[in-house]
Amino acid sequence: MEVENLYNYSCSSGLLLPLINEYTWSRSARAFLYLLGLLYCFLGVAIIADIFMCSIEKITSKTKKIMLSTSNESQPEVIEVKVWNDTVANLTLMALGSSAPEILLSIIEIVGNGFYAADLGPCTIVGSAAFNLLVICGLCIIALPVGESRRIRTFSVFSVTAFFSIFAYIWLLIILLAISPHEVEIWEAVITFLFFPLLVGISYAADKGMCNVKLAPKITKQMEVDSTTVPAKKEEYFPKGEINKDTLIKFIKEVRKHPAMSAEDAACLAAARLVEESEHSRLWYRVGAIRDLTGSKKPKPSLSKKLKKVYSLLGQEGDQVDAPVPFPEEQKDVPILDFTAATAAVLENAGKVTIKIKRHGKTSGVARCRIETIEGTAVAGEDFVPVKEILTFEDNEVAKEIQVEIVDDNQWEPDENFFLKLCILPEDVGKVMLGRVCIMEITILNDDEPGNLQFKRRGILVQETIGVALIPVIRTQGVDGIVTTKWRTIDRTAVSGKDYIGGEGEITFGHGEVEKNIEIPIVDDFNAEKDEHFEIELFDPSGGALIGQVNRSTVTITNDDDFNSIVSRVAVMTNVNVDNVRLQSETWAEQFRSALTVNGGDIENATTGDYVLHFLTFGWKAIFAAVPPTGILGGWLTFFVSLMLIGFLTAIIGDLASIFGCLVNLKDSVTAITFVALGTSLPDLFASMAAAKQEKYADSAIGNVTGSNSVNVFLGLGLPWLMASIFWASKGERFLVPAGTLGFSVGIYTAVSLACLSIIIARRYLSALGKAELGGPRKVALSCTVVMVTLWFLYVLLSAFEAYDYINI
Repeated sequence: MEVENLYNYSCSSGLLLPLINEYTWSRSARAFLYLLGLLYCFLGVAIIADIFMCSIEKITSKTKKIMLSTSNESQPEVIEVKVWNDTVANLTLMALGSSAPEILLSIIEIVGNGFYAADLGPCTIVGSAAFNLLVICGLCIIALPVGESRRIRTFSVFSVTAFFSIFAYIWLLIILLAISPHEVEIWEAVITFLFFPLLVGISYAADKGMCNVKLAPKITKQMEVDSTTVPAKKEEYFPKGEINKDTLIKFIKEVRKHPAMSAEDAACLAAARLVEESEHSRLWYRVGAIRDLTGSKKPKPSLSKKLKKVYSLLGQEGDQVDAPVPFPEEQKDVPILDFTAATAAVLENAGKVTIKIKRHGKTSGVARCRIETIEGTAVAGEDFVPVKEILTFEDNEVAKEIQVEIVDDNQWEPDENFFLKLCILPEDVGKVMLGRVCIMEITILNDDEPGNLQFKRRGILVQETIGVALIPVIRTQGVDGIVTTKWRTIDRTAVSGKDYIGGEGEITFGHGEVEKNIEIPIVDDFNAEKDEHFEIELFDPSGGALIGQVNRSTVTITNDDDFNSIVSRVAVMTNVNVDNVRLQSETWAEQFRSALTVNGGDIENATTGDYVLHFLTFGWKAIFAAVPPTGILGGWLTFFVSLMLIGFLTAIIGDLASIFGCLVNLKDSVTAITFVALGTSLPDLFASMAAAKQEKYADSAIGNVTGSNSVNVFLGLGLPWLMASIFWASKGERFLVPAGTLGFSVGIYTAVSLACLSIIIARRYLSALGKAELGGPRKVALSCTVVMVTLWFLYVLLSAFEAYDYINI
């Protein structure tokens, strides 16, 4: 058999296609239809791969219980550990999950081609490897926000997989060009396949520290702070990815600093933070990327706009310097800055609103903070002029004013609001504190009356341990001018001086201010007692204002039992919310409901894009919802059924790609490294970029790329070549694999991959490059990204030139 006669580029037929006689159609119409079919089948592969990877997640998350011997033999300590080692899982099932289409395409193509070698499968594997290493790693470097960086945690494992990712392709060159040119013998195919378990074994040994080789310095806590974590990282409430009473109480207390937060809201926020702070595998991010592309159920709890605002403020800048902090008693040793009112209103035609910021606590010395506007229903630039500046209080200066311009567009609009926020500068953390009112709401309205003063609520429930109860007073039906009202407390079952610090006082509303708080200290006597309450009353208004209907409010002081019941209820609801976003489906009913509804049934938070994508992919979702759910046989039945469906779709994709390439005069090798490689690798790109942003380390973003590239060769080429070499040996013939385009493509990839890995390793060790694989100095990161993406384009162009004989080697 001659090498040059191995390929047939006719547009007649593939393994399964065409289904009808379409040879009389115009060439351009056929090409367009085949391109649409190819893109649609990529969506189908992505959806069934989602189910396939959910089964892998179910299998690899299996745990077993181990009993530890303790001094108390009657109650031994029991711990739960994973059955699968993370490194082994990443290189076996998880690598198979992300690379199944490429591997199956190579196997199906060689079987369907009568065990003759072809270009589409092998070149897809090399093209996918090039895209993964050069484009995905390159874009992940620049994906992080400015000032952030990520390091690979298990660098010893990365070193092993990186070596094998280069060695695998050098080995291909050796067997195709050196040992037996243009031929693969049985022993060569056997060794290629056996490199896979060798890779897994060595990586496992490196993970367990059995190699006794120090491949990289151990990441210390200081290195995590300097090179891995975010300078203004949110505080971790659930660092171990689990709920316990102490962490949940801490979270609830933080949430309750924001007004109108119910237990349901707290549970939703807790579930979102718990999912964010849990460690996730690469498959979790890939499933999330696929579901974003198909309008399916998201693996994260959905938050309303109001909750997103609160969530973005939780635990910011390390010690929550931006969040309201309760002060049981005035602190004199540090400046405290906050607004004089929690809410203000302004007429749209007023032109501007004046906001007052006060300073209390320590008044000597200079104190600074940043003030900035945050959009609400009012839009920056359209309804108000955004503000972002530094406020500086000079020595003994206790008040400052800032003006925010209001845009009058002469169009009727409902009342709109936006927010002003005070933030501590990073260099002033510990030197300045924020008061209780560090976020102020401003409402744009049309009113010119002094208004009515009344309580916001008739009753308020506070815990005995709260320190200070904030009783909101609101100004309605007008905000014009300065108005005041007096207030006094009235003992009921709670007694002033014993259960709370009461008395009388006066509250003043400046022009445009609509909500302020009366602060009543609560006494925590640590005694078990029933609920107690007192009243607070408004009287004697001035400045033209009137007292509204709610002139009295009852404050009920509860003991810790109520708080414990709230904690228990929030814990249950949090677990329910987390359970609702798990990847796996336990029943067919749950699977069909999730597949056939937009956004997995969460219609309230579905976007227009979710509806469009759900419509485009509805057919695939309906078909694949019939796959057995992962709750059956521990996920293994789902694994094998979805793998067969991926194989069937991959066979169709192979036919579509081959016929499409022929119709537009693209050789299979060029189609493979462009259309097919991109179609199978784009979900990996989105998954890696999401992992780069959310994870503390770079392992899930780029650490698995090298392992996946190695597995592609050892399984995607080793297995089909082993089958073909045995087949031809049984007939007394040789299995011919022309080295031409494949060998050239492998050679180019080997060269550019060495350059890429050199950049990644240099970034880890060189201070000028940030001493981290991802992120670092912005200009340096951008330069590395440009170089790596340029290398990918160079690889594609040179491979295409060789395929069309513009390069002859």
